Amino acid sequence: MNLSLLLEMAAGGFGERVLYSSRPQADGEELFTAARLYQLSRAAARHLTAAGATGVVYLATNSPTFPLALFAAAAAGVPMIPLNYRLSAEQLADQLAADRDSYLIVDPVIAERIGCTGWVSPAEFLAMAVVSVEAGADAAPLSAADPDDIALLLYTSGTTSKPKAAVLRHRHLTAYVTNTVEFGSAGAEEAGLVSVPPYHVAGVSNTVTNLYAGRRVIHLPDFSPESWLDTARTQAATHALVVPTMLARIVDHLGGRPGNTPSLRTLSYGGAPMPADVVARALRTFPGVDFVNAYGLTETSSTIALLGPDEHRAALAATDHAGRARLGSAGRLLPDIEAEIRGPDGEPVAAGAPGTLWVRGPQVSGEYRDGAAHRDPAGWFDTRDEAYLDADGYLFIVGRADDTIIRGGENIAPVEIEEALRAHDSVLDAAVVGIPDREWGHRIAAAVVVAPQHRDSTSPEQLMAHVRGLLRSSKTPDQIVFVAGLPYNDMGKLSRRSVAESVLTGSETGTNEVTA
Repeated sequence: MNLSLLLEMAAGGFGERVLYSSRPQADGEELFTAARLYQLSRAAARHLTAAGATGVVYLATNSPTFPLALFAAAAAGVPMIPLNYRLSAEQLADQLAADRDSYLIVDPVIAERIGCTGWVSPAEFLAMAVVSVEAGADAAPLSAADPDDIALLLYTSGTTSKPKAAVLRHRHLTAYVTNTVEFGSAGAEEAGLVSVPPYHVAGVSNTVTNLYAGRRVIHLPDFSPESWLDTARTQAATHALVVPTMLARIVDHLGGRPGNTPSLRTLSYGGAPMPADVVARALRTFPGVDFVNAYGLTETSSTIALLGPDEHRAALAATDHAGRARLGSAGRLLPDIEAEIRGPDGEPVAAGAPGTLWVRGPQVSGEYRDGAAHRDPAGWFDTRDEAYLDADGYLFIVGRADDTIIRGGENIAPVEIEEALRAHDSVLDAAVVGIPDREWGHRIAAAVVVAPQHRDSTSPEQLMAHVRGLLRSSKTPDQIVFVAGLPYNDMGKLSRRSVAESVLTGSETGTNEVTA
């Protein structure tokens, strides 16, 4: 199976249903029905083939032109390559150089900023497809893409190393779609609000899963709490997808007021760890909405584990620690996904014991364009996430393997210390990193954001004592610096490398600093 077949099924099953729109709608922009998108993508595919394109680079914000480009690339048998338009000109130049013979769809403002040449705008690409259809260019049949062909080259976030292009083949993406969505299951009135950008795997997967379900997609080009709430209300969104930083900003913006989104049924979040206290506040802000935590990676074609609505409510209402803790879990594995938690010796560990998460299944790639792979001979993919599974199969992500602090021979997960710091009434946010130390290997350093009203009454010594009271002394930070904010990327992932650099250089720190 390939992406083109999914679109063909949608066109045949509910061809006249509008599936894509944007907010705000651009001048002259079409509202794509399934049949119209199928027609336009076939015409655009012929244009790509005639141009000799080896891929389609998409360097622009969300709009209905994105699914057109995605399915046109699939029909032409070439990979789609969405790039992060927020990167610097130098970073984008490196990534563009890797795909010199690709067809470039670039937002004009971005093209001017980076000095790009030989591109067309999203509006021009759409206009080309429309003209081709009107000229009857979609009459000849297209050859079907091989399921093993590359459908998507998607760069990883690169918070701990240089971004690399993950390879997702048609069989990976279609396995994810058919494993998680029932064809045509959405009602005609349903609409999904997607504010995750197209260069993120969730932006791609939601574009395709909503199409397969028959649900209209509302693409939000630029996120703000105000625009998100306004769009959810005026466009009668029934489903929405956000990353943790977006959800936190929405909840902060509302400031305890109800969300007032009467049409909203389901709110999914994922892409980075979500503090349990933020989830609890969000559940109270949107009391009638079903919450879903989706955990996955670029290399796994998006979600591999879910914490569902009933599990959210049960965890929020739980009075025991184990039950309440599940609010911070990634939930349970999807069907067809296997997981192992492996210790340092490479062998699986017992329930509750931490280790490195390995997964396998038909949607799991674990492959990169440079030929590197994090799979073992049996097909298991090393996620490099540190995690554990409890006795009931709930998955808890405790950090990245690269983030592990090794102090005096003991492996320490930063997330545990961060949660302890956030439990203090004065702390808004915290990041914990390991700083090289000759004697101990690492010393533990924490960058902490203190609430404005508590800045004069809170000291690093108080926070150290607080952590020591919750965790053993070996997990107490040796150094605490106060900062105005933490370096998250637009997907809500913390750059620990930047935090460590700030601690080492003393930049962006307040006057309160203690080294034990």
